[in-house]
Amino acid sequence: MKCPFCGHGDTQVVETRMAEDGDFIRRRRQCASCEKRFTTYERPDVTFPAVVKKDGRRIEYERAKLLASFNLALRKRPVSTEQIDGAVERIEEKLLNLGVREIPSSRIGELVMRELKKLDKVAYVRFASVYRSFEDVDDFKSVVDEIRR
Repeated sequence: MKCPFCGHGDTQVVETRMAEDGDFIRRRRQCASCEKRFTTYERPDVTFPAVVKKDGRRIEYERAKLLASFNLALRKRPVSTEQIDGAVERIEEKLLNLGVREIPSSRIGELVMRELKKLDKVAYVRFASVYRSFEDVDDFKSVVDEIRR
């Protein structure tokens, strides 16, 4: 690891700690030349599939966008942050387990709807109304009837 202060290539690990949630490793390092200390973080490098939009564009998967969708649908609903995080993690696990390089945004939308249906029926209808572009009350009625079954 190169020293960020002097650029010297020889640094020594002084201390290593695992994060509480186990998502990364924190290392304190010291430069052999200038003796200054700095911190590095090690995280696993996971590659999610590219998202193919309806218009054919390909964009990088962004967890923040998925969280924003959940938060918008679940706004003012009695669902905890932990439940939302769990739903997002299940979706991400499915995306990784598919083993594909690209996935249509519609498939991600269906995964979100499946998770929302388990979490909160009102949020499910909210998301479905936007996702499926409801035009009239009959569209809402059909989704509500689907939930009641």
